[in-house]
Amino acid sequence: MRDGPVRIALKFVARVFFTIDLRSTRVIRRMRGEKPHRLTGVCQLCAACCERPMIQTTIWTYRFRTLRVLFLAWHRHVNGFELVEEHPRLNAFSFRCTHFDMKTRRCDSYGSRPGMCRDYPRALLWESDPPFLKGCGYRAVSPNAEKVVRLLEKENLPPEKLEELKGKLHLRE
Repeated sequence: MRDGPVRIALKFVARVFFTIDLRSTRVIRRMRGEKPHRLTGVCQLCAACCERPMIQTTIWTYRFRTLRVLFLAWHRHVNGFELVEEHPRLNAFSFRCTHFDMKTRRCDSYGSRPGMCRDYPRALLWESDPPFLKGCGYRAVSPNAEKVVRLLEKENLPPEKLEELKGKLHLRE
């Protein structure tokens, strides 16, 4: 299902607002002293992020019927996301993207993809333990990785334990 001119224009306007909101939120978080992980690695074109996009919402959007209906309608009609599963504990929804071709593993409307698709996996970098998808070539490196590695090396840990901790604590480049 390729995007037509009206849907492309709608997505463009939505993407502008998405970008403004995203950048202002990240500026505020940095001003509060929060530091995201650093993104390393490269996209392996596995398309795992396209197979089943998941969007976490506010509790208001998830719980209030009118907001929920509007949210789901927008994603169905504008982004081409069909609801597959709900995650009440996370206030999140999983979707099937109608633009994603499972055989070719490609998006038929890549140029007009939504902001959330463009931002993956950077949105994960603000989490304490970024949950990258299996097969993803990206990795997160803790903002204070060098300092923590130096401290761990002073502890005289066995090499295998040190390597295990580097992996679990996102300390590898």
